[in-house]
Amino acid sequence: MASQQDRAALIALVGNPNSGKTSLFNALTGSNQKVGNYPGVTVERVTGKMRLGDSYASVVDVPGLYSMRPVSVDEEVATEVISGTAAEGEPDVLVCVVDASNLERNLFFFSQTLGAQAPTVVALTMTDVLKSEGRAVDDRKLSELLGVEVVPVVSHKGIGLDDLRSAITRAIDEHRLPEVDMGFPAIVREPVFELHEQLARAGIDVTKSAVREALLDENAALNHRLANLPEFVTAFSDRRAAILGNAATGKTLDAQARYAWAGRVRKEVMNEPGVSSRRASDRIDDFLTHRVFGLIVFAAVMYLMFQSIYTLARPLMDLIASGFDWLKGAVSPLLNGHPVAQSLVVDGVVTGIGTVVTFLPQIVILFFFISVLEGSGYLSRVAFLMDRLFGWAGLNGRAFIPFLSSFACAVPGIMAARVMPDHRSRLATILVAPLMSCSARLPVYILLIGAFVEPKFGPVVAGLSLFLMHFVGLFFAVPILWLLNKSLLKGKRLPFVLELPRYQWPRLKDVALTMVSRAKVFMKTAGTIIFILSIVIWALLYFPRSQAADARYQVDYTHATQIQASGVTLDKYVDGRRMADSYLGRFGRAIEPAFKPAGFDWRLTTAILAAFPAREVVVSAMGIIFDLGGDMESGSSDLKQAVARATWPDGRPLMTIWTAISLMVFFALCSQCMATLATIKRETGTWKWAAFSFTYMTLLAYMTSIIVFQVGTRLTG
Repeated sequence: MASQQDRAALIALVGNPNSGKTSLFNALTGSNQKVGNYPGVTVERVTGKMRLGDSYASVVDVPGLYSMRPVSVDEEVATEVISGTAAEGEPDVLVCVVDASNLERNLFFFSQTLGAQAPTVVALTMTDVLKSEGRAVDDRKLSELLGVEVVPVVSHKGIGLDDLRSAITRAIDEHRLPEVDMGFPAIVREPVFELHEQLARAGIDVTKSAVREALLDENAALNHRLANLPEFVTAFSDRRAAILGNAATGKTLDAQARYAWAGRVRKEVMNEPGVSSRRASDRIDDFLTHRVFGLIVFAAVMYLMFQSIYTLARPLMDLIASGFDWLKGAVSPLLNGHPVAQSLVVDGVVTGIGTVVTFLPQIVILFFFISVLEGSGYLSRVAFLMDRLFGWAGLNGRAFIPFLSSFACAVPGIMAARVMPDHRSRLATILVAPLMSCSARLPVYILLIGAFVEPKFGPVVAGLSLFLMHFVGLFFAVPILWLLNKSLLKGKRLPFVLELPRYQWPRLKDVALTMVSRAKVFMKTAGTIIFILSIVIWALLYFPRSQAADARYQVDYTHATQIQASGVTLDKYVDGRRMADSYLGRFGRAIEPAFKPAGFDWRLTTAILAAFPAREVVVSAMGIIFDLGGDMESGSSDLKQAVARATWPDGRPLMTIWTAISLMVFFALCSQCMATLATIKRETGTWKWAAFSFTYMTLLAYMTSIIVFQVGTRLTG
């Protein structure tokens, strides 16, 4: 084990999923990691610094574990840290986070960490929840039985944190390894004692817990340590064979003894007078996890969420849009006499970024609702409900965790696929997660629904449309998963075990942090990627220009009597012709025939292509393409109005209700995000699957949008 002189002390926070590790990590380090009331929030180790006396210690938060025998990639990350085989090296102290309300199961995991041979401190969480239920844990008695210091903590209130730091300091200084008698039968206890004595005589200092772990599991850390000592390898092998000759398996014997010990400890330390065996949350779950009523409630909750997003954000959106209109009106006169610079700043930068920032309120409101649903514990119930749906496609309810994350952003969703228990199911989840409707698609939905659905059908149908658009990807995901598992991946459904956390009021701090962090990500994108691409798109739409071309456009206008009759002015006609003959316009017109069956002209096609690096750019691109050269004095910068007024060359409206739906479906299914593709490559180790994802999603989006437009147009005439 590395000394304190070589490096800062390494503190590893370990424990069951949803036991409060990340909340404790944030409280100790001052970090703002994501906290959620459902298992699987942490999918990779996260490090931070904690003040420990006069110095600092490194703290690492790892994914939750139910057992030291990992079944998924994220669990392997955790066991590597605990066993000391991770890049950080061996931890100086394990802080085992134990949920007091699920003591027996948490103690089972604690008993397995003893094999790591590291000084250990127990952070006892959820004691405030127990108190509200009329129950309590005798932490002093628990400390005696576990042989380690036990410190009750309430992380979000700062209770017990100083005591925990002091306990960690003592554990480092004393370097006392925990040793617990779990009452294993003589068939195990006697070989452990004998082998422990032999190792001690050979100068190998290990605990009896580590010897027992190695005896019952040939993959235990001590077995690897003794691999080059033949006499001990033989001794362990012989004793293991003797045990297995009198028991089902060493693992079964081990688990039975540990659970029996955990049950005995719980009975001795838990005080629960008059507590009903059936809690209120159990009765609520009877309804919310019902195969019929549960799904109805889930659909209703989602509809209310998206209806609220659509209606509550409207005043703020109008306010932001008015602010950018004012800014364009104020900046434009300052650049009179410099037409190129004026167009760059007003039509490129301000219009491009302003169009995107206008949709910030929806992003913030969306993540408010998601954070509230996470914090309440409801989303774990939804995962239980989704198990039946995903099971038909070859996955289990664990897939809901990465799919849920993908509704925010596909990148963390793909990374969250590490919770899947085998390679095939993980790969299937990675390939389908980008179909979930991420927050970057929300501005496209809001723009088109606001321009074409709400004016005709009203706000209720508009909210319903927004709700349905977020399920387009899920509608296609299930059959695609089934097809992948039946053909390419040949996966099979695996068992699903999920802890349903108790219901609780979401913590306002966690909700606020989620909203602020997502707003920062959105604004950072607007200030970097969208800013740069807005300038590029403007330049490609602005150039080339010449007086000769302008003169030709004016002559053409005098002969275009049909266009004049439609009310298009000379300035608008010239602006349109300039864009059509620009570099980007020429490219868009060249590929327009391929997208025309979906109802897209060169302008929509160009916006689609411009957004392939990042789909957030599409609204900015449309703002520039449809509003370039707009009459600032008349306030014609409203993108919804500009899109609604757009026409084909023959004067027909460009956008109909079916064009809008076709375009929304295209963006719901298309893979337009370089960060997503790069993450798929990183998680799978090859560009092959990234290319596969991009190809199948693009073809799916293209074909579906054509079908929607053609069928819809024919049905409605």
